[in-house]
Amino acid sequence: MENLLEALQQAPDLKNVPQEQLEWLLKRSECRAFAQGEQLFKKDDPIEHMYVVLYGAIQFRIEQGGQFRELSTIHKGGIGGTLPYSRTSLAKGFGYFLEDTKLLFLHKEHFKAMTAECYELTEALVHFMTSRARSFATMEQQTEKMAALGRISAGLAHELNNPSAAIVRSADAFKQHLASTPDRFKRVMSLNLNMESVDICNELFFRKASVGIRYDLSPLAKSSAEDELLNWLEDHGVDDGFDIVGNLVDFNFTTEDLEFVLEKIGQEGFFTVLEWLDNLLTTERFVAEIGEASKRINDIVNAVKSYSHLDRAAERQQADIHEGLRKTLMILSHKVKKNGISLKENFADNMPQPRVFVGELNQVWTNLLDNAIDALETASEKTLEIATSHKTGFVEVRIIDSGVGIPAENLSSIFDPFFTTKPMGKGTGLGLNSVQQIIKQHNGDIKVFSEPGKTEFRICLPME
Repeated sequence: MENLLEALQQAPDLKNVPQEQLEWLLKRSECRAFAQGEQLFKKDDPIEHMYVVLYGAIQFRIEQGGQFRELSTIHKGGIGGTLPYSRTSLAKGFGYFLEDTKLLFLHKEHFKAMTAECYELTEALVHFMTSRARSFATMEQQTEKMAALGRISAGLAHELNNPSAAIVRSADAFKQHLASTPDRFKRVMSLNLNMESVDICNELFFRKASVGIRYDLSPLAKSSAEDELLNWLEDHGVDDGFDIVGNLVDFNFTTEDLEFVLEKIGQEGFFTVLEWLDNLLTTERFVAEIGEASKRINDIVNAVKSYSHLDRAAERQQADIHEGLRKTLMILSHKVKKNGISLKENFADNMPQPRVFVGELNQVWTNLLDNAIDALETASEKTLEIATSHKTGFVEVRIIDSGVGIPAENLSSIFDPFFTTKPMGKGTGLGLNSVQQIIKQHNGDIKVFSEPGKTEFRICLPME
């Protein structure tokens, strides 16, 4: 008894508890020894005891992606299990003994008497429970942020891959194209064109370049237009125009344009001038492609900057809810396209701007939209709808998918930490819990309604 009392007095969280209250605890507790490697509990086991580690160590693990991840470890003097006023009834993970360990167990049936008879002991345990919950919440948030970062990184890698590859491809082709420019320039200079002819060629080039490339032609229509130009060139003594007609058609050259050039330049220098115009238009094409790809990268970077709110202080600010939703959709657009999802935006007009933590609210949109997209992977009809509305004092966002739905028996647990309906390896079970915590932080409310073919998450946020 004295050795056990001394062990309790050395426990950091019980050091200020009066001796008589620790003796009260010992009289109602039992000691049990465990060997290294034994399991204390597994997931979903009922939790009915509080325990103090007299010596040894317990490691807590959770299962994610078919593998166990260490959550925390309790050493000598540590406290675990259920505690007074705790609402935890089932284990969320697994407990293993890292070494030979001895525990002091107190059944929860004694908690009512403890709160009535042992004020300091109860206070110490409640204080410990509060600290444990705070530590767990912080760790949970960090885990979910890392998971969200992984999803965003995958999306960014996919979104940035296409424009960056286009820049590399266009830059390489542009370099090869420039190699032929001096020779064509030499040939056009040898024509000794007068200033009027040069001005005519420049005016035609800038007029066509300002309009840009035509993307509205079908393959069949483009092929027909190329044949028309090629036939015209052959009728006017040009037998090697095949290499330039495609570019001319893209910039909307017609037989009337060719006749105009022939009339102003003459037959002798006609094809040389056409080659030079083709050279200039090709340069314009590469510049436009590189510019468009660069703009796409810039748009993505700006979307991420706005999404993460990196340039703003971590405080409540008036925010455009629609902008946050659209920036999140841009980051997840690769998954929408990959799964062939039909996207519907039913956004309210004149949407007011509530004061929110913008970066954290964007985490909410990321989790809910990413979950909805995942739910549509195997659906026969793939529709994702985002609807917004507003009434006096609050705004509402609804995210609706046409997936298989959430089983009725799971709806009450959907926001619990580590609970997930996703297949093994796809979900951490932290996303919706984090969503709920962020919405509560904004004094808002989130509800879920689900049936086969329709799942709806409804978020209400107060204006202030």
